[in-house]
Amino acid sequence: MIGDSRIAASLGLVLMTAWVSTAFAQSASAPKTVTQQFDRSVAGPERACLALANAMPADRYDFVPRNGEFTGVRSFAQLAKHIAVDNYLNGAALLGEKSPVDSGAHENGPDSIQTKAQVLTFLQDSFTYLHKAVATVNDRNLMELVDYPGGGRVSRLAVVASAISHPWDIYGQMIEYMRMNGIDPQAAH
Repeated sequence: MIGDSRIAASLGLVLMTAWVSTAFAQSASAPKTVTQQFDRSVAGPERACLALANAMPADRYDFVPRNGEFTGVRSFAQLAKHIAVDNYLNGAALLGEKSPVDSGAHENGPDSIQTKAQVLTFLQDSFTYLHKAVATVNDRNLMELVDYPGGGRVSRLAVVASAISHPWDIYGQMIEYMRMNGIDPQAAH
């Protein structure tokens, strides 16, 4: 009986230590500010979209669906470049700058960016720019209005919400393109 109580006490101590350690680790890495939370929220689609862009073979970057009503849809490369263009537009709005990238009428990114390596660099650089822009948003300026291309004046919060949600929409399309090419998108992560 005494041995059982010592084992139970030891087990309780181990579990308590594990719980405290886990709680400490989670609180140490948890965002402490709005800015940190937004930056972390941008990092999610960044990792996911770059993983898919890396996993798609270079010779399939020009893939567009052919079976059905798919006239005028973007290629896989254009999907990735569209995310980048949008990242630059959102970042520029937050920074109060002109976008460093001419989005053109189609928002598919510069036609000069064609190879997988170029697309990956363009996409990664756009997320770097977006992180820089999101770093300027805090709890004091969250509701300030900024000029948004084609959208008039909107709050900085609305721009950040768009910057976080839009890549996920395109990510879903990228997943479907990969599946249509017999590639398991889960293997990309």
